[in-house]
Amino acid sequence: MTQNDATPEATQTLSAGLYIVATPIGNLGDISLRAINVLRSVDAVACEDTRVTGKLLQHLGLKQRLIRYDDHADERAREGLLALMAEQPVALVSDAGTPLVSDPGYRLVREARERGIAVTSIPGPSAAIVGITLSGLPSDRFMFCGFLPNKAKARGDVLAELAGVPATLVFYETAPRLLDSLEAIGTVLAGREVAVARELTKFYEECRSGTPEELIAHYTAHPPRGEIVLMVGPPVAKQASMDDAEAMLRAELVHAKASQAAAAVAKATGLDRKELYALAMTLK
Repeated sequence: MTQNDATPEATQTLSAGLYIVATPIGNLGDISLRAINVLRSVDAVACEDTRVTGKLLQHLGLKQRLIRYDDHADERAREGLLALMAEQPVALVSDAGTPLVSDPGYRLVREARERGIAVTSIPGPSAAIVGITLSGLPSDRFMFCGFLPNKAKARGDVLAELAGVPATLVFYETAPRLLDSLEAIGTVLAGREVAVARELTKFYEECRSGTPEELIAHYTAHPPRGEIVLMVGPPVAKQASMDDAEAMLRAELVHAKASQAAAAVAKATGLDRKELYALAMTLK
């Protein structure tokens, strides 16, 4: 049977290697047929918490061997997994969602690839993607930034570093830290729209947007629960003033005609081309 077979009861003969398997972030119905078939066919499943993954496998009617592999795993644990996957198919899962997205595992993947061990990724749920699709914020360009630091100064420093990124910023956050993060965003990234998505794919799924101040007021009155995706809209383009435009026109007029200078400045600033042309003529 090949990996293209996607029947609920399919059993595959998998080659040795590492299989990165995305699992549900809440709703168990989101697991794919391919993910189920791979989990059924591997010889072992490396996971963050054997209790969490054990419940998922029990729900799927599977009894694969579980091996703990989390942020605290040492080099010996990684070597053991690499030796195993060189001979047998091994799955890597996180507690929820797509492994390696703010979860342990990238060193395992890197070393597997360096040793010529086959690595296959079975795509599926990701809280970051679900959050950005629900938020209504610009999604043509976004940057996943993981978790903000715990300490206030470090949190502010990270936000200041990201302030100029021309994209929607996507963070993971916990309920107890949400208000602190919203306050920092309101201070460092003032004026931007923010969205909070929580309990994604579950019964109480919510996505709320507004200013940091509005969201702080809401979540102070209604303390949040669950895992959170916190998103910040991109920088708002600043409307250039006529003083700015005049300076730009003077620079353009050194090497361009008035009409060409007006067109170039209009494109850069969004200001009216006819007004810029009239100004350029007086400057000449």
